[in-house]
Amino acid sequence: MSNRTLFDKLWDRHKVCELDGEDLIYIDRVFLHERTGGIALVSMAEAGRQVRNPQNVFCSMDHIVDTFIGRTDETLMPGGSEFIRTTRKAAHKAGITIFDIDDNHQGIVHVISPEQGIVLPGLSLVCPDSHTCTQGAFGALAWGIGSTQAEHAMATSTLRVERPLTMRVTFDGQCETGVTAKDMILHLIGEYGASGGRGYAIEFSGAAVEALDMEGRMTLCNMAVEFGAFTGLITPDEKTYSYLKGRPYAPKGDMWKQAIAEWKNLSSDINASFNREIIINAALVSPSITWGTSPAQMMPISAKIPDPQSETDTKSLTYMGLKSGQNINEVSIDAAFIGSCTNARLSDLRRAAAVLKGRKVHSHIKAICVPGSTQVKQQAEDEGLHEIFLAAGFAWREAGCSMCFFAGGESFGLRERVVSSTNRNFESRQGPQTRTHITSPETVAASAVAGHICSVSMLEAKNA
Repeated sequence: MSNRTLFDKLWDRHKVCELDGEDLIYIDRVFLHERTGGIALVSMAEAGRQVRNPQNVFCSMDHIVDTFIGRTDETLMPGGSEFIRTTRKAAHKAGITIFDIDDNHQGIVHVISPEQGIVLPGLSLVCPDSHTCTQGAFGALAWGIGSTQAEHAMATSTLRVERPLTMRVTFDGQCETGVTAKDMILHLIGEYGASGGRGYAIEFSGAAVEALDMEGRMTLCNMAVEFGAFTGLITPDEKTYSYLKGRPYAPKGDMWKQAIAEWKNLSSDINASFNREIIINAALVSPSITWGTSPAQMMPISAKIPDPQSETDTKSLTYMGLKSGQNINEVSIDAAFIGSCTNARLSDLRRAAAVLKGRKVHSHIKAICVPGSTQVKQQAEDEGLHEIFLAAGFAWREAGCSMCFFAGGESFGLRERVVSSTNRNFESRQGPQTRTHITSPETVAASAVAGHICSVSMLEAKNA
């Protein structure tokens, strides 16, 4: 009887051969962005190499473009405009598909790839961005690479990779009302550490994972890299097929039927053997937020900041300007940010808007919402969500990575405290010595209204 995992099946179907302890893996699709894509394409051209399969290579302007309404090639990042123009020119010359600033399909790589049906179950996909694991939510073999590896993947359709071990993380049972995929992944990282998944490809499973919609599953897989994992992935099911059907790059007609039949084979065998298993009681997961400078330094919003357990914890508390024993929900904030490849999809904006409707952002808060793609922005506007954000006091932006990190030149101020729907709370990630607390979009919205860290239930109780 077979005991292979979903990862085993994906890896083995793409394995070309073994090379000195590593495997040569066939790469189906490559995604680039303007921060590194132009560099890779120009370097290839200078070396006299061509893109082997241009139809399988895609590029989006997302990392360093401004997100202000009416934007152009000019950016706040010093030299950023040259990155954009170089990438555009090199992409056209190489014959690859580019989603440019004025393209209706532009957006953050890991938002638009699923949105366009570029990622599909069973495919291998790489991008010079660590959060490429997001796309494993579709039962794909997706992981982040460097610029040099991107050149190799484009020139040869292969990459030499050391095979990771396998881990299954099962969220048993169901989450309580108000608990999101962001809370689930923060809970995992908090329990097992930011390096708990190092060296592993992680399959997320269990009733709580199955209950998530595709956008929630993408959030879960997105932060597998914050757990230290090679990638994260989820078995495709009817929700996956329904999401992909009719997407521009998804199969059509008889090819769609054939694809479904093939995709239904993409699951771990009943007796699949994993190198490690983690089981989490989903009922124990609470609305959460980080208190330190690592995603592992997290806590329930209803709790007190913990005593430091290490020198690293002490350093983080000092940097964040916090003290153990404080109620985290009494900590005042300066800014609120909703965006990023983690939580800037339509469902994220809907949930945040539901919290903001009829409410106002606290007078001293700078609040910004950046949709994950131009299509998300348009869909949100069609539903009137932008009016809710604007009426509440949020700035409404064009699509892009924006202040997930300030490579685009824009940042929050010195030592400002920000509640953010992003994936990393590292020192100075969102600005000079900025203090970032990562959490779900609805908690960001609730905190923006309260003027301090606050869950939705706390905000509702306060206003009851």
